[in-house]
Amino acid sequence: MPDLDAAPVTVVHVRSDDVLARPLVEELSREYDERYGLNDGIPSSVELSRYPAELFTPEFGGDFLLLLDAAGDPVAGGAFKSAGDDAVEIKRVWTHSAHRRRGLARRVMAELEAEASRRGIRRLKLTTGARQPEAVALYRSLGYSPLFDLDGDWESFGYLPFEKTLAP
Repeated sequence: MPDLDAAPVTVVHVRSDDVLARPLVEELSREYDERYGLNDGIPSSVELSRYPAELFTPEFGGDFLLLLDAAGDPVAGGAFKSAGDDAVEIKRVWTHSAHRRRGLARRVMAELEAEASRRGIRRLKLTTGARQPEAVALYRSLGYSPLFDLDGDWESFGYLPFEKTLAP
Protein backbone atom coordinates (compact mmCIF):
# COMPACT_ATOMS: atom_id res chain seq x y z
CA MET A 1 0.00 0.00 0.00
CA PRO A 2 1.44 3.42 -0.89
CA ASP A 3 2.45 5.66 1.98
CA LEU A 4 0.00 8.56 2.06
CA ASP A 5 2.57 10.71 3.84
CA ALA A 6 5.00 10.26 0.94
CA ALA A 7 2.86 12.65 -1.07
CA PRO A 8 1.99 15.59 1.19
CA VAL A 9 -1.21 17.28 0.13
CA THR A 10 -3.46 20.06 1.34
CA VAL A 11 -7.20 19.50 1.53
CA VAL A 12 -9.40 22.37 0.32
CA HIS A 13 -13.18 22.54 0.10
CA VAL A 14 -14.45 24.38 -2.99
CA ARG A 15 -17.44 24.36 -5.28
CA SER A 16 -17.39 21.83 -8.11
CA ASP A 17 -17.46 24.69 -10.60
CA ASP A 18 -14.47 26.45 -8.99
CA VAL A 19 -11.62 27.22 -11.39
CA LEU A 20 -9.29 25.17 -9.16
CA ALA A 21 -11.38 22.05 -9.83
CA ARG A 22 -11.48 22.56 -13.60
CA PRO A 23 -8.35 20.52 -14.55
CA LEU A 24 -9.57 17.45 -12.68
CA VAL A 25 -13.13 17.71 -13.96
CA GLU A 26 -11.91 18.17 -17.54
CA GLU A 27 -9.68 15.11 -17.32
CA LEU A 28 -12.49 13.09 -15.74
CA SER A 29 -14.76 14.14 -18.62
CA ARG A 30 -12.23 12.97 -21.19
CA GLU A 31 -11.77 9.63 -19.46
CA TYR A 32 -15.54 9.02 -19.18
CA ASP A 33 -15.83 9.61 -22.92
CA GLU A 34 -12.86 7.35 -23.69
CA ARG A 35 -14.05 4.50 -21.47
CA TYR A 36 -17.76 4.64 -22.19
CA GLY A 37 -18.13 6.44 -25.52
CA LEU A 38 -21.58 7.60 -26.54
CA ASN A 39 -24.80 6.64 -24.76
CA ASP A 40 -27.74 7.08 -27.10
CA GLY A 41 -25.59 9.49 -29.11
CA ILE A 42 -24.69 11.57 -26.04
CA PRO A 43 -21.12 11.75 -24.67
CA SER A 44 -20.77 9.91 -21.35
CA SER A 45 -19.20 13.01 -19.81
CA VAL A 46 -22.63 14.68 -19.82
CA GLU A 47 -23.16 12.71 -16.60
CA LEU A 48 -20.85 15.21 -14.88
CA SER A 49 -23.29 18.03 -15.49
CA ARG A 50 -26.35 16.10 -14.35
CA TYR A 51 -26.28 17.75 -10.92
CA PRO A 52 -25.90 21.49 -10.31
CA ALA A 53 -22.81 22.62 -8.39
CA GLU A 54 -25.00 23.81 -5.50
CA LEU A 55 -25.82 20.20 -4.54
CA PHE A 56 -22.17 19.73 -3.59
CA THR A 57 -22.14 22.63 -1.12
CA PRO A 58 -22.70 22.46 2.65
CA GLU A 59 -25.87 24.54 2.32
CA PHE A 60 -27.46 21.65 0.39
CA GLY A 61 -25.88 18.87 2.47
CA GLY A 62 -22.95 18.31 0.13
CA ASP A 63 -19.21 18.78 -0.05
CA PHE A 64 -16.59 19.02 -2.81
CA LEU A 65 -12.94 18.69 -1.91
CA LEU A 66 -9.61 18.74 -3.66
CA LEU A 67 -6.18 17.52 -2.67
CA LEU A 68 -3.53 20.02 -3.72
CA ASP A 69 0.15 19.22 -4.11
CA ALA A 70 2.95 21.40 -2.74
CA ALA A 71 2.67 23.70 -5.77
CA GLY A 72 -1.06 24.21 -5.14
CA ASP A 73 -2.15 22.12 -8.12
CA PRO A 74 -5.12 19.75 -7.77
CA VAL A 75 -4.05 16.10 -7.85
CA ALA A 76 -7.25 14.39 -6.66
CA GLY A 77 -10.75 15.21 -5.57
CA GLY A 78 -14.19 13.96 -4.73
CA ALA A 79 -17.58 15.02 -3.53
CA PHE A 80 -20.81 13.99 -1.93
CA LYS A 81 -24.37 15.18 -2.13
CA SER A 82 -27.32 14.58 0.14
CA ALA A 83 -29.16 11.33 -0.45
CA GLY A 84 -31.82 11.83 2.20
CA ASP A 85 -31.84 12.66 5.89
CA ASP A 86 -29.34 10.06 6.98
CA ALA A 87 -27.23 9.40 3.88
CA VAL A 88 -24.94 10.97 1.31
CA GLU A 89 -23.97 9.82 -2.16
CA ILE A 90 -20.28 10.00 -2.98
CA LYS A 91 -19.54 11.29 -6.48
CA ARG A 92 -16.66 12.46 -8.65
CA VAL A 93 -13.79 10.66 -6.89
CA TRP A 94 -10.88 11.22 -9.21
CA THR A 95 -7.09 11.21 -9.24
CA HIS A 96 -5.22 13.07 -11.97
CA SER A 97 -3.57 10.54 -14.29
CA ALA A 98 -0.08 11.86 -13.49
CA HIS A 99 -0.57 11.17 -9.77
CA ARG A 100 -2.11 7.70 -9.60
CA ARG A 101 -0.95 4.72 -7.52
CA ARG A 102 0.02 6.96 -4.58
CA GLY A 103 -2.99 6.42 -2.31
CA LEU A 104 -4.65 9.72 -3.21
CA ALA A 105 -8.10 8.28 -4.00
CA ARG A 106 -7.97 6.46 -0.68
CA ARG A 107 -7.14 9.78 0.99
CA VAL A 108 -10.05 11.49 -0.80
CA MET A 109 -12.40 8.78 0.44
CA ALA A 110 -11.06 9.11 3.99
CA GLU A 111 -11.62 12.88 3.90
CA LEU A 112 -15.15 12.50 2.51
CA GLU A 113 -16.03 9.89 5.13
CA ALA A 114 -14.62 12.07 7.91
CA GLU A 115 -16.64 15.07 6.73
CA ALA A 116 -19.82 12.99 6.54
CA SER A 117 -19.15 11.65 10.03
CA ARG A 118 -18.62 15.18 11.42
CA ARG A 119 -22.07 16.02 10.05
CA GLY A 120 -23.64 13.00 11.75
CA ILE A 121 -24.12 11.08 8.52
CA ARG A 122 -23.81 7.33 8.91
CA ARG A 123 -24.92 5.90 5.54
CA LEU A 124 -22.76 6.34 2.46
CA LYS A 125 -23.83 5.37 -1.03
CA LEU A 126 -21.97 5.46 -4.32
CA THR A 127 -22.03 4.04 -7.79
CA THR A 128 -19.30 3.37 -10.28
CA GLY A 129 -19.26 2.13 -13.84
CA ALA A 130 -18.73 -1.38 -15.14
CA ARG A 131 -15.53 -0.32 -16.90
CA GLN A 132 -13.85 0.96 -13.74
CA PRO A 133 -12.53 -2.20 -12.05
CA GLU A 134 -9.94 -0.15 -10.16
CA ALA A 135 -12.77 1.81 -8.51
CA VAL A 136 -14.59 -1.41 -7.61
CA ALA A 137 -11.40 -2.73 -6.00
CA LEU A 138 -10.88 0.52 -4.07
CA TYR A 139 -14.41 0.67 -2.70
CA ARG A 140 -14.37 -2.99 -1.68
CA SER A 141 -11.01 -2.50 0.08
CA LEU A 142 -12.54 0.41 2.03
CA GLY A 143 -15.40 -1.70 3.34
CA TYR A 144 -18.13 -0.70 0.89
CA SER A 145 -20.62 -3.50 0.25
CA PRO A 146 -21.51 -4.14 -3.38
CA LEU A 147 -25.27 -4.10 -4.00
CA PHE A 148 -24.87 -6.16 -7.16
CA ASP A 149 -23.64 -9.64 -8.03
CA LEU A 150 -19.85 -9.44 -8.21
CA ASP A 151 -19.83 -12.56 -10.39
CA GLY A 152 -22.46 -11.21 -12.79
CA ASP A 153 -22.03 -9.38 -16.07
CA TRP A 154 -21.17 -5.86 -14.87
CA GLU A 155 -21.92 -4.37 -18.28
CA SER A 156 -25.52 -5.57 -18.03
CA PHE A 157 -25.98 -3.78 -14.68
CA GLY A 158 -25.07 -0.32 -15.94
CA TYR A 159 -24.12 1.38 -12.69
CA LEU A 160 -22.58 -0.63 -9.88
CA PRO A 161 -24.00 0.50 -6.50
CA PHE A 162 -22.20 0.27 -3.15
CA GLU A 163 -23.12 1.16 0.41
CA LYS A 164 -21.29 1.59 3.71
CA THR A 165 -22.40 2.40 7.24
CA LEU A 166 -20.06 4.50 9.36
CA ALA A 167 -19.65 3.78 13.05
CA PRO A 168 -21.17 6.46 15.33
